[in-house]
Amino acid sequence: MTPRFTLDFGSGATPEADGRLHAPAFTRNHEPIWSAIGPWLAQQSGDVLELASGTGEHSAAYAPRTPRLTWWPSDMDNPAHFASIRAWRDAASAANLRDPQRIDLMDANWAMSGPSLAAMLAINVTHISPWPATENLIAGAGRWLKPGGRLFVYGPFMKDGTHTAPSNEQFDASLRASNAEWGVRDIAALAALGEAAGAPLIETAAMPANNFTLTFEKA
Repeated sequence: MTPRFTLDFGSGATPEADGRLHAPAFTRNHEPIWSAIGPWLAQQSGDVLELASGTGEHSAAYAPRTPRLTWWPSDMDNPAHFASIRAWRDAASAANLRDPQRIDLMDANWAMSGPSLAAMLAINVTHISPWPATENLIAGAGRWLKPGGRLFVYGPFMKDGTHTAPSNEQFDASLRASNAEWGVRDIAALAALGEAAGAPLIETAAMPANNFTLTFEKA
């Protein structure tokens, strides 16, 4: 049986009365991530797809800041996640935030209902999913981004086969002990996928807590 990706934020969590779930990582990371992606996104118009939106908090936070962009959150098949994404959308009251799409990155031919994209966003996906999900994510950027469009991937990464901090090495070991198909990925491996997809890695930005935001741009 194929391991499910990614984390289930609904397990053991008590949602708000309207269905909203909260990921503690969102509180820590959404502003640093915005510092890396916001200046470029604020200059764009068109559509943005967030993959594996989970609770839905990031799209709900970023959509009001980019009124010229239409945001499309997505998740795989978790009813609690879809309820939370919709509840955060309603709480944000952002006219440019759409209903969540159902996208499974373990499907090499995943597709979305909508136009070609100005941007794609994947936050904390690559290390808590099997490697094919990352392959399909970046291949999808090659299919769905319009020329000059960007894919932003946030999370912990190795550099040239080496962990960037002892805490990341320990985290990697704990992930692999939990699921042998999970783990901290190497930036070089993602860069190779980007080259193959026609969306090369153009920037690696260091983030707090030994994380990175990787920026790929469609040729």
